[in-house]
Amino acid sequence: MTALPFPLAEAPDDAALEAGRKLFAGEVGFLKGVVAMDGLPPGDRPEVCFAGRSNVGKSSLINALTGRKGLARASNTPGRTQEINYFTASDRYYIVDLPGYGFANAPVAVVARWQALLKQYLSGRATLRRAFVLIDSRHGVKKVDEEILTLLDRAAVTFQVVLTKADKIKGKHMDDTLAQVRGALARHPAAYPELVVTSSEKGDGIGTLRAIIAGLA
Repeated sequence: MTALPFPLAEAPDDAALEAGRKLFAGEVGFLKGVVAMDGLPPGDRPEVCFAGRSNVGKSSLINALTGRKGLARASNTPGRTQEINYFTASDRYYIVDLPGYGFANAPVAVVARWQALLKQYLSGRATLRRAFVLIDSRHGVKKVDEEILTLLDRAAVTFQVVLTKADKIKGKHMDDTLAQVRGALARHPAAYPELVVTSSEKGDGIGTLRAIIAGLA
């Protein structure tokens, strides 16, 4: 049997699961919101970032990862997150919530400014270990996602796709989404060759994602 490209990440072993649990069981808190590159915190520890189009569920996923319901601001209004938001995890990591890209309920000038900041960050942050690009399971990779994927290729930043809202889709529809995502990622050399399927609401895939982040240290 031919192996599928971009398979689903294997379930972590007990040691990896525990490392992930401990990373987020320690002190986790909001550090600062950044609106310009000179506001970034010192590059004194590894960091991972979460990118995705507006309303894909970044804030909800960060809340699920940390087990802190109100840590990241979740909203049904696309484009609410207009800063690079930094969180600390056990004094060992920065967890970074990037501004959503694509449609945003904000003035054009504001959108342009924080989209430029997004590009500068991804191209110039030496301590960034991996970008997690969130894709809605119901929709797959859209045209608006291709810009960020291409930017990550050009910046030589390894990115891993995390499918969100898996509880909203079932059976053949999920298979169709996975096939579409795999086809899209085949064109991107910076794509990490495993997918993570998650549901912030049900907790699916959260332990796996925690273990992956802990292992990047």
